[in-house]
Amino acid sequence: MTYTFYKYQGTGNDFVILDNRLNTFDKNSTKAIRFLCDRKFGVGADGLILLETHPKYDFKMIYYNADGKESSMCGNGARCLVAFAKALGLVKNKAVFEAIDGVHQAIIASDVIKLQMQDVTAIENHQSHLFLDTGSPHHVQMETELKHIDVKAKGAKIRYSSPYTQVGVNVNFVEKLDNTTFSVRTYERGVENETLSCGTGVTAVALAMHHSKQTQSELITLATVGGELQVSFKFNNGNYTDIWLIGPAVCVFKGEVQCEV
Repeated sequence: MTYTFYKYQGTGNDFVILDNRLNTFDKNSTKAIRFLCDRKFGVGADGLILLETHPKYDFKMIYYNADGKESSMCGNGARCLVAFAKALGLVKNKAVFEAIDGVHQAIIASDVIKLQMQDVTAIENHQSHLFLDTGSPHHVQMETELKHIDVKAKGAKIRYSSPYTQVGVNVNFVEKLDNTTFSVRTYERGVENETLSCGTGVTAVALAMHHSKQTQSELITLATVGGELQVSFKFNNGNYTDIWLIGPAVCVFKGEVQCEV
């Protein structure tokens, strides 16, 4: 099969996107997904995203990690897909779509995409870290000298440790820069390596830093390796609502690729 693909990136978190409204892509082909995401033999990406039709909303998002498996919510991927939907003419300045964790809204302002995330009502406190789910499960821990950490080695050790052995976890290492800004590096399951940015990860970090009283702000800047993102939210009685992930989403290039299924 020959597919027309689009390469998008959101603060360095990159994705191959296919318009699958005609259901031409074999979603059971793990081999094809891995090939498209392969940086040596395929297009190269942290994940593959399919845009599909939805009977009620603007579109539906299907997301696969680079390992070929359908994954939980991807915040940066969703922002990129919203930008793609606008480029297709499916939406203008706003979008409503369904992802694996439910319905999301988005606001489009030039190449900045604001994505509303699901509410978070539980954050676990542990001696060395915090754990929460922002559409994907996240382990968040504070570090010093963040730039010197071997994220792949240290992240993998945590990702495959108890109690994460069954479903895995994304691991976020955090360093406080000032009262509203935090530096973040993330090891992502499914990619099994450090990614330049992680949307659900920075969302988790923002909420965890507020929860642990590292900040009192409800608008937080997250400095990732690939660029800056912002997370805004409202906090009331232990619940985090009206959560928005804010940042750029850019089309890098378009092409055709031959792919064995």
